[in-house]
Amino acid sequence: MTSDLDVSTADGLQTIRFTRPGKKNSLTRAMYAEMTAALSRGDADPGVVAHLFIGSGGVFSAGNDIGEFLEAARGGIGIAGPVLDFIRLLPRVEKPLIAAVEGLAIGIATTMLLHFDLVYATRDAGFSTPFLDLGLLPEAGSSLLAPLRMGHARAFELLVLGEPFTAERAREAGLVNAIEPASELEATARKAAARLAAKPPQALAMARRMLRGDVAAIAERIEDEARAFESRVSSPEAREAFSAFLEKRPPDFGKLGRG
Repeated sequence: MTSDLDVSTADGLQTIRFTRPGKKNSLTRAMYAEMTAALSRGDADPGVVAHLFIGSGGVFSAGNDIGEFLEAARGGIGIAGPVLDFIRLLPRVEKPLIAAVEGLAIGIATTMLLHFDLVYATRDAGFSTPFLDLGLLPEAGSSLLAPLRMGHARAFELLVLGEPFTAERAREAGLVNAIEPASELEATARKAAARLAAKPPQALAMARRMLRGDVAAIAERIEDEARAFESRVSSPEAREAFSAFLEKRPPDFGKLGRG
């Protein structure tokens, strides 16, 4: 297990905690692999009722580790390996997913929440998906799930315009269930898990499957997005965006022409 992730189980709740606050809990390939393994173990464990994702150090997650991401991008690799394994698993997780979000939730740290059943956030939580600013496209099934969850206009605002959402805006859009004080965030999530644990397990599983809808359609969209993402990683727009990021300057997409 990577030291950047802490996985524990107590009272029927498997907690997956990001423990890399010095890097704003940005996600490495090793962390993705361990998250996938933990979700699979928890789903197979009859003693686990739900999965809780939570950050540390006042941050949920800044998304993909930028060093690893740029290394993969230079190699023309899009969403692949452990990252895609994790994304592919999300719609197939059988037990409820709960998130406790404090501080930043960027990129995949926001789009993954579209697969979650309960999301609690602090008032200072911030959600953003700057994919297009990097010449890339949304992932994790978000191009399908976000419009279904929040409507086209708000999904476009979040995923395409790249407008950051405050916790209140995310609650209004249906991404967040409730806003809690930081001191009560984890306790609120655990209380919700305890309520789920008290329900008839078979009825809970059946109700969740019905509410989640067509898993095959979500899985198909994830594959479509992954192929498109990979094609974008090696595009001139993405190369200009990555170069601008490394050189600490605004990107100049105009010099590339339109189309």
